Order: sequence, then structure tokens, then C-alpha cells
Amino acid sequence: MSKKSKTHQDGDPNTTGHSWDGIEEFDNPMPRWWLWTFYVCIAFALGYSVMYPAWPMLTRATPGLLGSSTRADVAAEIQEFSDRNAPIRAKLEAADLTAISADPDLSGFANNAGAAVFRTWCAQCHGSGAAGAKGYPNLLDDDWLWGGDIEAIHTTITHGIRNTTDEDARLSEMPKFGVDELLEKPQIEEVVQHVRAISGQEHDATLAAAGATVFAENCAACHGDDGKGNRDLGAPNLTDAIWLYGGDVANLTETVTYSRAGAMPNWNTRLSEADIRAVAVYVHGLGGGE
Repeated sequence: MSKKSKTHQDGDPNTTGHSWDGIEEFDNPMPRWWLWTFYVCIAFALGYSVMYPAWPMLTRATPGLLGSSTRADVAAEIQEFSDRNAPIRAKLEAADLTAISADPDLSGFANNAGAAVFRTWCAQCHGSGAAGAKGYPNLLDDDWLWGGDIEAIHTTITHGIRNTTDEDARLSEMPKFGVDELLEKPQIEEVVQHVRAISGQEHDATLAAAGATVFAENCAACHGDDGKGNRDLGAPNLTDAIWLYGGDVANLTETVTYSRAGAMPNWNTRLSEADIRAVAVYVHGLGGGE
């Protein structure tokens, strides 16, 4: 079937030259209102780039003639609130740690500030809910390697554990009984069964009985004759069924063979004393603090 183009009539605008199925496209000019809006937008963009920070450079953006800075605005707002909180932060630093909970205003501020510090600096290891993970202590229970009263918690946060940057860091070292050949493989199997026995888990009674002797000769010096640990040495209680690295046979065997030596940074170089005290109060109040 033939296609007949539409006849161009006098007064019609020029066409674009496009034709489809006999229909030609007029080349109509843009509406005036749209053109003026477009021009205004261009003028606004040029004015904005001159007056405000706009064009990125290697180390900064162009400052603009007005000298406006959203970063400076945020810094000023932060400083404003820091100034407002300065008196209560000074009070927190001066207060006896054990007396903070008795002051409702101070305790409330410390818990709120401590929660913010915890979410920023501590949640990465201990979890957002402080329940910990394998190798990272659960702060909700009452099993504390170095003590769970607020003063002990404060000391641990301040100086850290087994780090190389603070002379007062908590230090403890478990021998690598297997790697250093302090115990033979059968002895490791025996002491593992003994530990499972004193922690109330399923165990081989014969191996556990032999393991009691191995434990007394090699482990009791730190963990105690009854296996209940020693906080002065950071030696965990092996009878409470709370395990930092796992209490099954495989994990206990790995622990005895290779040892464990988790580290925690000292926060006294990153946080202020007020922040350390605040997060200590927060952790102490989570439920596991003594």
C-alpha cells in the first residue's frame, strides 16, 4: 500500500525532515517559559559557584565569596554542645567511680554518653548489643577475666589487654603446651576431658581421671586447683560453662595446643577520661557488672 505524505500548508512551521507512516514532524520552537526557566537555572548555577563552595580541587573546594562552610557549621555546633556539657563532664572526671550511680543526673549523663562511645568504638568487637563473639568477651554475663566491678572495668578500658602501647596493659600468657612440646598429644587429650568434666560437659571418665593429674601439674598454678580461675592473672574460670573460644573438644584442644592471646587497645590515647568513665559506667550497667 502506498504512503502519501501530508501536504505542507502555508503557515505551517518547518519540519524536522522526519517522516513516519506519512506523518511529518514539525520543528516547533521551545516554549518561552521553558527557555526562560533554563536561562535562570544557568544564571543561578553560575552565581552559586561564585558565592558558595562548589568546585572540587586537590585538597579542598573553592571557598566562594561568602566564605560559607557546612563543615565549619557542624564543628561550631559540636563545640557549642561540648561547651554546654563541659561542667557535667568535669564533674564526671572528678567523681568517685563507685559513687556515680548514686547521682541520678551524673549517672544518666554517663550512661547516655557511654552508650554513644560504645557504639562508636567498642561495638565493632563486642557487638552492638555487647553480647560479644568468639574471641570477643560477652559483656552481658558475669564472667570477667580481670574483674567486673566498675573500677576494674575502668582500668581495663584505660590500659587495654596484651597490647604493646601501654606499660600498664593487662598482661597474661598461656603456654603453648602442644607447640612447645610441654605436653604430649595423649596428655592434651586427657586434660581436655578433665576440663569438660569440671565444666559439667559430656566426657570420657577414664581420660578425665588421668587429665586431673595433668591439670594439677600444669594448669592449676593459673586456673586454680578447682579450675575456677584467677582474675589477678586473667586466667578464666573453667567451670562456669562460659567459653570465650568455645568449650567443645576441638576448640579446647586448639586452646591447649596453641594457646590464646587476644588483645585489646588502650583507650587512654584515643578517648578522654570523661569518655572512658562514661563507657565504664555504661558497660557496668549492662547487666554483667558486679
